[in-house]
Amino acid sequence: MKLSVTIKAGARQNKIEKTGERQYLLWVKAPPREGKANEALQSLLGEYLGVPKSSVRIVSGHTSRRKIIEVPVSL
Repeated sequence: MKLSVTIKAGARQNKIEKTGERQYLLWVKAPPREGKANEALQSLLGEYLGVPKSSVRIVSGHTSRRKIIEVPVSL
């Protein structure tokens, strides 16, 4: 399943808000440098969806705020 995610890095707290059927807005504490925000996104989204962070894959938007994420279909 593919999800559309908008990420706000460098936030005060880690938080997820579902804005549509397959759309999410994420705030992560990690800075948007050296892939730290992407790692935090994978970890936070994996925990929220109940899947391992290794199965949360960024398909596109590695350096953008808007990303397409792929997770296992078994959700």
